[in-house]
Amino acid sequence: MAAADQRFTARATALGVEVDARRFPQGTRTAADAAAAIGCDVAQIVKSLVFIADDQPVLALTSGANRVDEDRLAAATGAERVRKATAEEGRTVTGYAIGGTPPFGHDRELTVLCDRDLAALEVVWAAAGTPRDVFAISSDQLVQAAGARVVDLAG
Repeated sequence: MAAADQRFTARATALGVEVDARRFPQGTRTAADAAAAIGCDVAQIVKSLVFIADDQPVLALTSGANRVDEDRLAAATGAERVRKATAEEGRTVTGYAIGGTPPFGHDRELTVLCDRDLAALEVVWAAAGTPRDVFAISSDQLVQAAGARVVDLAG
């Protein structure tokens, strides 16, 4: 199997997204780490978080400056119960490790929700398959490539 960054780049290209990933050897695992390495505002960092809504995985894309409100996520999905996925569950459904999960190009098709605050930004930075690789993308292209529905998720 190809390395995670190569796999993601190939999948992005198949979706029509040109990825110019930047590698930061010190890592970009957290939103604060990524913003410091890139030199952007933490709000411009895409957090790609896997949740389990009832028994279905959902990917929530939110700004690095925000937290996902699980009640809002439940309302947006029509779920009775929502919880954050375990690291293993996240890797199983996306094919990527925590800190490197990209917003699209996953191993299986997922419901994707994008927080309205993130969608309002012009340019955002997301993980490109590893905790060391990130790429810039317009929020419009992010929403389109991810097949995301824009909703209020921030709590």
